[in-house]
Amino acid sequence: MFEEAQYFAPIAAQDDGSVVVELAASHPGFADPVYRARRNAIAELAVNHRRGEPIPAAEYTEQEHEIWTLVTGELAVKHAKYATAEYLEGVERLGLPETRIPQLEEVGDLLEPLTGFRYLPAAGLVPLRDFYGVLADGYFHSTQYIRHHSVPFYTPEPDVIHEVIGHANGLAHDRYAALYRLAGGAARRVESEEALEFVSKIFWFTLEFGVMQEGAELKAYGAGILSSYGEIEEFRGMSIRPLDIGAMGTTDYDITKYQDVLFRAESLQHLEDVVGGFWENCDDDSIAKLLADA
Repeated sequence: MFEEAQYFAPIAAQDDGSVVVELAASHPGFADPVYRARRNAIAELAVNHRRGEPIPAAEYTEQEHEIWTLVTGELAVKHAKYATAEYLEGVERLGLPETRIPQLEEVGDLLEPLTGFRYLPAAGLVPLRDFYGVLADGYFHSTQYIRHHSVPFYTPEPDVIHEVIGHANGLAHDRYAALYRLAGGAARRVESEEALEFVSKIFWFTLEFGVMQEGAELKAYGAGILSSYGEIEEFRGMSIRPLDIGAMGTTDYDITKYQDVLFRAESLQHLEDVVGGFWENCDDDSIAKLLADA
């Protein structure tokens, strides 16, 4: 229900060096001064971080750890039914804590020996080229805050549950991690904004909201589905279309609701051949042709 690298609350730097997260009036935490102060402090950690330095630890409350415990426990039950075998293998390999929110530095320490990936903290909006480009180097931009306690199964923006439960478990599997790297390489290779947007849409309809045939069942591997308590129960009822680069790169979507159009890979090998092959070889000219043919 949000677009990676785009659907974030704006961040404003103050004259004294502090940071203010500008939550919308509709945000569940808008009227909670304690939550807002914590969001500001956590955003400031990311703003002041420099790549290569240890990621500063966010001081989570017991209530926030309880949200993590509740949501991840419920998602684990749904993953057993709806997630692809490779994603579940990543879950086992990574071994995230179940009763507390892991620090991003800790997630990187778990991931790096498996697939070479580490996390970078994001205060909010990360420009598309930066967000996708660092994937080629084995880095993933992630928020550190967690959703408001009043609605533990909902977030209007990507929080640490989405970034870690959704993405890190996928990044713990070698073949999925290789796809993330290929997406990063493609984002760096293309020059026009139109081509970059096309690359990002392929990411959206695969590594964010991708589904895959597994035997007689349709399973999910996209982080957006696998981190959403509600959407994971609904994806099989959406309009499921064949995996198609031209269609994915030119299909519009609404970030404020469940995705009603999804693209199905017939297997992980099929995903690698079609999407991985596209990311590995695409350039501005090949994308311009796909756009012209749409």
